[in-house]
Amino acid sequence: MAVRLLGYEVADLCLGKPPLRSLSVSATVGDALVALKTSEDNYISVWSCDHSSSSKSDEICRCIGKICMVDVICFLCMEKNLSSPSSALKAPLSVLLSQVPVGLVRHVEPSSSLLEVIDLILQGAQNLVVPIKCNSRRKILPKPSNSPTIHNGREYCWLTQEDVIRFLLSSIGLFSTIPALSVQKLGIISTEFSAVWYHSPASAAAGAISDSLAEQTSVAVVDSDGILVGEISPFTLACCDETVAAAITTLSAGDLMAYIDCGGPPEDILRVVKARLKERNLEGMLEEFALSNSSDIPSFNSSSSSDEESLPSPTTPLPRSGRYSRSTSYSARMVRRSEAIVCHPGSSLVAVMIQAIAHRVNYVWVIEEDCSLVGIVTFSNMLEVFREYLQSMA
Repeated sequence: MAVRLLGYEVADLCLGKPPLRSLSVSATVGDALVALKTSEDNYISVWSCDHSSSSKSDEICRCIGKICMVDVICFLCMEKNLSSPSSALKAPLSVLLSQVPVGLVRHVEPSSSLLEVIDLILQGAQNLVVPIKCNSRRKILPKPSNSPTIHNGREYCWLTQEDVIRFLLSSIGLFSTIPALSVQKLGIISTEFSAVWYHSPASAAAGAISDSLAEQTSVAVVDSDGILVGEISPFTLACCDETVAAAITTLSAGDLMAYIDCGGPPEDILRVVKARLKERNLEGMLEEFALSNSSDIPSFNSSSSSDEESLPSPTTPLPRSGRYSRSTSYSARMVRRSEAIVCHPGSSLVAVMIQAIAHRVNYVWVIEEDCSLVGIVTFSNMLEVFREYLQSMA
């Protein structure tokens, strides 16, 4: 029976979780960028600590937020930062945290119950920070006190919505007939989501990208008939580097999808980004973009006009021929395609759970047979179903 799940604690879900890498709240945006580029994780925790205090209380050292590459990209896309991204990187990290809704990161005790965890997630928490219990049978090597994983002499990990969904999926057989019911029958298809027209400027979607990051969803890209063409996903953008800000500033939503697709952006799109930055006199961003995507692309300082004449206008869709052979805009972490992960209203709950987990996303788009967009199913929607069932068992 599913009632046995009520006996599980947070510590049971944390087994094998690695300690959190961290940044101090006093760091700069540039510090965060360097840390993200050298991390295998998409997110880095941000802590506020008073190491001068003699108190042993955990309250003197708290995780107050999290930062990912998309936060940096959206910050660089702000109008005030377009002309000089290098200066923007000197800003304090707090400017990024101010954009993050309060309550996304919460501290919990290892003894907290599974129901308490689900309740916190349904209240808006995305990452639950948990102190790692020391295994007495494993020898712990001493670490320097300034280690980026040590706070008050302890290491912490965090649980995500995905961790909880994976745990429930491993025990899916305990939930009677619920997993086989369709997402439509369960009433968990949400019609509240962000969407942008394929040919509209990607810069117009910057706010929606930031919102979808906070909500752990995505921005749908649709055509004039409401057909789902693809998506601009924070999960994909998190695998890129900061120069994607130049692409968001200059390309259409459709062309941005091609730019961030795994394998690297096509040469023709790189040419257009560079040309449009030059047209807008965004010399600072142009310099950063050129440094990141150097040498293989012919210079626009050439006296020949043939290259310029071959460039599409900002309102002309770019051709889809060729793939960029280098991957300068992609980190060593897992990269994802900009193709949307989809299901149908009649898809079962368990099938949608497996889809989302297999693709490492927190949502699945719901479409009709003609590919028209119906809505979205998120991990939070799924957890509401399991929460109601577990509560009835309590």
